[in-house]
Amino acid sequence: MFRRNYRDFPPPPDYHERMIIDPSGLSGAQRYFLMTATIVPRPIAFVSTVSKSGVLNVAPFSFFNGVSASPPVLAVAVGNREGEKKDTWRNIEETGEFVVNVVDESLTEAMVLASGDYPPDVSEFDVAGLTPAPSEKVRPPRVGEAPAAFECTLRETVRIADEPPGSTLFLGDIVRVHLRDGLMKEGRVEPGDLRAVGRLGGSYYCAAGDALFTRKRPKV
Repeated sequence: MFRRNYRDFPPPPDYHERMIIDPSGLSGAQRYFLMTATIVPRPIAFVSTVSKSGVLNVAPFSFFNGVSASPPVLAVAVGNREGEKKDTWRNIEETGEFVVNVVDESLTEAMVLASGDYPPDVSEFDVAGLTPAPSEKVRPPRVGEAPAAFECTLRETVRIADEPPGSTLFLGDIVRVHLRDGLMKEGRVEPGDLRAVGRLGGSYYCAAGDALFTRKRPKV
């Protein structure tokens, strides 16, 4: 059976007119803006944690994804701010627990409000008017308004860089999943029902469901 490969297809008109960038020649800010503008859309992890003193924290991070189904594991990368660990980073390290809440359109404004640089003794739940709902297996609460939430225990910590700004990748074992009533139908959650919000470059976001299309994988 004859199979075509990529060499059989004509290149796009601008194939030989590409800008080539060496990341090592860019500043940290330039690399950040380049990556966040082109690795899109990124799912948003609205991460809720609790400090050792009991202060509730919730903050969004878009360097996030699921990395394994068996066992169920997700990963969230958390940077620091001006050389200091963010509250989320410190809380996960100290307690070994966190909850990843899914952001839908109704949560967008509260999520953006919670992204501000608040002092450690300020709870973003209060600032953004969010409801801390009890989790089942971990101490940090869920965001009550979130359509889905993943309770996680810390599996592994991977330090990406030691020098500022640096970041750390937290791998979490999913120990409980919470879904809004009616969201799962016949064992599935449809993207158009979830309406999850994705992060783009700059201040841009998108909502899953606006321009959905399907393609079936080939059976080889």
